[in-house]
Amino acid sequence: MRVVISLIASITLVSCAGPERPAPVVVLNSQHYPEAEEKLTNYTVKAGDTLYAIAWYTGNDYRDIAKWNSLSEPYNIYPGQTLNLQQPRRVSKKSHTVNNVTGQTSKQNPKMSIDQKDSQAYCDCKSDVNNTKGVVSKPKINGFPQRVERWIWPAQGRIELSNSNGQTTQTGVDIYSNQGSEVVAAASGKVVYAGNALRGYGNLIIIKHTESFLSAYAHNDRILVSEREWVSAGQEIAKMGDTGTTKVKLHFEIRYRGKAVEPMKYLPIKQ
Repeated sequence: MRVVISLIASITLVSCAGPERPAPVVVLNSQHYPEAEEKLTNYTVKAGDTLYAIAWYTGNDYRDIAKWNSLSEPYNIYPGQTLNLQQPRRVSKKSHTVNNVTGQTSKQNPKMSIDQKDSQAYCDCKSDVNNTKGVVSKPKINGFPQRVERWIWPAQGRIELSNSNGQTTQTGVDIYSNQGSEVVAAASGKVVYAGNALRGYGNLIIIKHTESFLSAYAHNDRILVSEREWVSAGQEIAKMGDTGTTKVKLHFEIRYRGKAVEPMKYLPIKQ
């Protein structure tokens, strides 16, 4: 109970304050995982769906879904269509080999293999800062980590918890500040979407951090990164704005396998 009261008090104090840089970390619960859920392997298209929205709600890169289903731009889909949400397996057949001693031909058993041509060449999520120039170094590309190394606040300003898509729990954070304020990546990862095709989010950036975790940054004035670009935690990715909304703010979400989760379970608690 004391922990809960302390958390509420912390949020209330920050909400009343003006724009300020996030205070030092008190608690960091980046290892928290939601209850285990079976990851979707396919999706049936409904009326009004777009490939971008399906990727967002299922926790995927829209380009991957397009590739797995042989879709090309402008990614036309139709209600009732079933989309694969994972890379299809293919059978790799080995050729016949000849035994040099007996001259007999032997047939090797075909083996199931996954095409690794576009396998995940992702960051190790370890970044450092060049103290001379104050530049955050680019993440090394060694593969998606099993867990997010750390989460940081994506912007400075007045905080309000918000609900996403009518859910009953707090599944997003609205951070209010001035037009053009800095928006940074909350964790290292790969930009899988940068655009304004998702209604209600304005200029939106989506970053993939692990196979299961995404984060979203909505209503930006300007987007400073490109799709498929690797970013480090703390790297500036956008300027705060009011696209798709009526006030200047950053709407921030963390999603686990496409489902919005409570961000305060991941972000560091401010003093």
